[in-house]
Amino acid sequence: MDKRKLMMDLAEGRASSSVPAAFFLHFDEEHKRGQAAVEKHLEYFRATDMDFVKIQYEHPFPSLPEIKKPRDWAGIPVLPPEHFAEPLEVITGIVKAVRKEALVVVTLYSALMHAGHAVGRDLLTAHIDEDPLATAKGLERIAQSILILVRACVKAGVDGFYMSTQGGEAGRFKDPSVFSKAIRPSDLLVMNEAQRLCSFNILHVCDYHGEYADLAPYADYPGHLVNCGTRLGGRELRPTEVARVFNRPFLGGMDRHGVIVHGTKEDIRREVKSVIEKAPPLFALGADCTVPSDLPWENVRVAIDAAHESRR
Repeated sequence: MDKRKLMMDLAEGRASSSVPAAFFLHFDEEHKRGQAAVEKHLEYFRATDMDFVKIQYEHPFPSLPEIKKPRDWAGIPVLPPEHFAEPLEVITGIVKAVRKEALVVVTLYSALMHAGHAVGRDLLTAHIDEDPLATAKGLERIAQSILILVRACVKAGVDGFYMSTQGGEAGRFKDPSVFSKAIRPSDLLVMNEAQRLCSFNILHVCDYHGEYADLAPYADYPGHLVNCGTRLGGRELRPTEVARVFNRPFLGGMDRHGVIVHGTKEDIRREVKSVIEKAPPLFALGADCTVPSDLPWENVRVAIDAAHESRR
């Protein structure tokens, strides 16, 4: 199986006779930097037989203790290129090792997510609730920093990005309209550039901070594939419904805390079969987000093998 062709066919709207699959996890502290990170990513890729390589990004935006009020966000610095030297070492090493056999994508956290890492989620939420436009000035500055990483990754030879976003969760902000005012602009600043530069991007709508009542605010976000959960407003969506909302191929279908974690091998195979039976023609099997770091890799391999053995 030509993994690069398999995934590019999917991104370009051509269904395959077998179902591609990929699951992602964070590695332990010993394998988040340097050559150890390169080797662990490659080890996981080969052990699971997943169909592309997703590079985890383990370098959050630096802490911003000077942020006390919403107006303070306008003065935060755009990071120098040197800030990204360490992750780019890992990215370059993985690209050189594996790009001929599989697509390589890099995880991109949104400006909102980096801001939460920098000051804490509670303070960030309070500032957006108090003055969304003032806080948005800081998100734009963070987005400018992310663009430095995007362009350096493209120069290093990556095929695209796993573009992760949050902010539209039900009840996260007092006024839901702040999403379009304060969060969407910085998201699109980065994602539109990634989409312009790359041919294989995945939009990830992350539900780490809660469920969504509506996916429509993300429906026109860039990305050749979409990856998100299937719980919406208290009900379970079929993968075909998700694909319809976004009008593009869907990567997902399995609960990251579900059968793949606690089920037997046969349970996992049955779950994969059930998900694929409900899936749209343009589909890749995966989880709704990263699976637990301590998940046995064999469980992932069972799910991926089951997808590869299926026939559409």
